[in-house]
Amino acid sequence: MHQVTPPGEEQPLSTAEAAALLAEVVELRAGNEQLGRALVSRAVIDQARGMVMALAPCSSERAWNLLVDVSQRCNVKLRDVAAAPVATTEDGELPEGVRQELRQALRRLRSADRR
Repeated sequence: MHQVTPPGEEQPLSTAEAAALLAEVVELRAGNEQLGRALVSRAVIDQARGMVMALAPCSSERAWNLLVDVSQRCNVKLRDVAAAPVATTEDGELPEGVRQELRQALRRLRSADRR
């Protein structure tokens, strides 16, 4: 923890203190960048989840599991699987492997509901 000194009473930092502060700033910036990327990924995953819920229809949890299953079967990161259907809203196309796995996953989900 750093102590706050009143204005006018600041002492110059030693080299070790300056290095420690710099390392802390670098670590905090890296953490902030990682959180920013996570928030963006989460928003895309949630959008894809909603799309699956509308297509299936199914619960949020089942949509999540479906996306995870497709991710694992395609060996593609979940955020990338989620980004594919979301991109179709802007005239993007689903990659062939993801499209096939999504189609099969939706079929499995529907057949499980019929039992």
